[in-house]
Amino acid sequence: MASTMPHSPARPASDSAAAEGVVRSAGLVSAATMLSRVTGLVRESVIAGLFGARMEADAYRLAFLLPNLTRDLFAEGALSSAFVPTFTQELTTKGREEAARLANLVATAVILVVGTICILGVLAAPVLVDLFAPGFRATPGKTELAVRLTRTMFPFLLLVALAAQAMGVLNACNQFGVPSLAPTLFNIFSISSGLVIGFHYGPSLGISPIQGMAWGVLIGGVCQLMGQAPSLYRQGFRFRPGFDWSHPGLRHIVKLMGPAILGGASVQINVFVNTNLATYVDDPIRGVNGAVSWLNYAFRFFQLPLGLFGVAIASATVPSISRSLASGLHGEFRRTLNRSLGVAFLMTVPSTVGLIVLGEDMINAVFRRGEFNSYDARQTAFALSCYALGLAAYSGAKILNPAFYALKDSRTPMLISLGSIAINFVVATTLVKYTGLGHAGLALSTSSVALFAFFCQFLIMGRRVGGIHGRQLLSSTVRMGLAALGMGICVAMLRLAMWNWLGDVRWFSVAALAVCIPTGLGVFYGLCRLLRVEEMDLAMSGVLSPLRRIARIGRG
Repeated sequence: MASTMPHSPARPASDSAAAEGVVRSAGLVSAATMLSRVTGLVRESVIAGLFGARMEADAYRLAFLLPNLTRDLFAEGALSSAFVPTFTQELTTKGREEAARLANLVATAVILVVGTICILGVLAAPVLVDLFAPGFRATPGKTELAVRLTRTMFPFLLLVALAAQAMGVLNACNQFGVPSLAPTLFNIFSISSGLVIGFHYGPSLGISPIQGMAWGVLIGGVCQLMGQAPSLYRQGFRFRPGFDWSHPGLRHIVKLMGPAILGGASVQINVFVNTNLATYVDDPIRGVNGAVSWLNYAFRFFQLPLGLFGVAIASATVPSISRSLASGLHGEFRRTLNRSLGVAFLMTVPSTVGLIVLGEDMINAVFRRGEFNSYDARQTAFALSCYALGLAAYSGAKILNPAFYALKDSRTPMLISLGSIAINFVVATTLVKYTGLGHAGLALSTSSVALFAFFCQFLIMGRRVGGIHGRQLLSSTVRMGLAALGMGICVAMLRLAMWNWLGDVRWFSVAALAVCIPTGLGVFYGLCRLLRVEEMDLAMSGVLSPLRRIARIGRG
């Protein structure tokens, strides 16, 4: 396919400045996301300690999954992909007043459409639970509990949809810290209010502990949305309901969302297939089904580096490349995209190795207590290793997917997503039924889909824009891989030495992580310098820039 993007004159200084700006913004997002992910792990650790992989945990996971699938489809999927580039271009070309009007029109539409979906979700909860988890019927009371929890948590979808739009508005205004901290508010208030409702007031209200945790999700959603309101106010945005379905910006967003919803639906179909299969995976040792919980706990750890690096860099990249296109700086678009992918790989390739080598220690350190035992930790770590294989590809797709929307091309991501349905179905059913991998096979199928999506998007994007410096990116990625491999060998040897020295003590995992993680980071940094990985300079700029700013404020 021939290039459809006109070539612009070389702008090396501008390109470099844009790329460095993206990485600095991504560094701020990563710092905020780190806090969010850590509090998220604390939230999961509390739930794991209280409910382990028992019936209550599986029912809660499924009930939380259902509104989250719709959230991924509408709020953080189709809506964000279509809204952020369109809003950024409106802000760049027409000014803040017109952009604010568009934001109000979109918010009104979200309340009407997503609010209706929430009502339907509450009413259809029994059908949804039976559709996604037919295997729950084998355990008395499990399906009924999942239905009750689903009805409690489904309105969370509307709250998080509005929060996602608020995040898009602030990101377009180069405000990244507050929206990245909003999920931290969710984690803190959902777990604290859930514990208070479930364990303190629950007995008098007739609410079980797990139902209290479900009500905590709603309270956390309110806090996630309202925590961004002061920043929106300072930027001059006030919510005023508006109805103008003929507005060109709103119509353009709806036009982009159509293919995005179809493409996003394929992701939900993949989740449906995997969740459905997981409910039938019986543990050969205990004879019970804990696969849904094991996969969920593993995916929480997988989301830590994905959020810190893939999502953070994508959040900073989308407004930048949208402004580049609006200003006609196509060379800057290509260079920024290349640098963003390079820095994402620099972070995620060693993270993949780290999750594989130290995954069980991470799981033990965070989750192993109460009802969550060492066997649960091993099964969760097995799934985590399989998820980790797709981490770099998943992060790359997070960056490339919205880049197509910035080019006003929603058809390509849709077709790739639809193709992933066949990939996932074949791989998932084959691995579960014929390899004995069980729940880990489902995690591996998720990674295979991520690899498929990334390579398709990368090849098509390169043809669309006349190349995004693929050979340079491949060369850097190979060197990163060699550095990560060296790091993994050193960390594995160090961990083995510590095991021989300390033995099977209760606190071994914490000690291993405390020693191996900083050692691994030092080895990887040194090897990258030795192998001349250029992206390391950009990454260090993103890390050091906020620290320098704090130091200047302190001296002032």
